[in-house]
Amino acid sequence: MKHEKETIAKIERPEYFLLRPDIEKAYGYSHAVKIGSSIKISGAVSMDDQGNPTAIGDLGQQMKNCYADLEKILKHFNCSFDDVVVENIFTTNMPLFLENAAYRNKIYTKHFPTGSWLGVKELTIPEFMIEIELEVHKSE
Repeated sequence: MKHEKETIAKIERPEYFLLRPDIEKAYGYSHAVKIGSSIKISGAVSMDDQGNPTAIGDLGQQMKNCYADLEKILKHFNCSFDDVVVENIFTTNMPLFLENAAYRNKIYTKHFPTGSWLGVKELTIPEFMIEIELEVHKSE
C-alpha cells in the first residue's frame, strides 16, 4: 500500500506598511508590501512628512534622503540593505546621478543588488530629481 505525503499550503497574507499614511493615502499607494519572504518597496523620493519636496536642486542630498526613508522601511521589517536584491533608480538627470552614484558604496557594504538606472523626463513633483525603489528577500 502506497503512503501519500500530505502537503499543506501556507497562505501568505500581505502585510502593508505606510511610511507617511496621509500622503500615501492621498496618492493611492502603500510604501511597502511584504508577502512571505518578499518585500516590494515603492519608490522613495526626497520629501518631508507633509509631502513637500526637500533638498530642491541638490540631487546628492535627495539621494541621501531617499536612502534614509528606505532604511526606515527596511528596519520596520527587520531588514537592512544587505537584504535588498533589486534596486531601481529613476532620475531626471543621469549625468548628475552618475556624479553622485558612489554614495551607494556607503549603502551597500557587502554586495550590490541587481537593478536598473533609468533617466526619465519627470517624476511626480517637478522638484524631485531621483526616486529609488527596492525589492527585498528576507530569509525566515
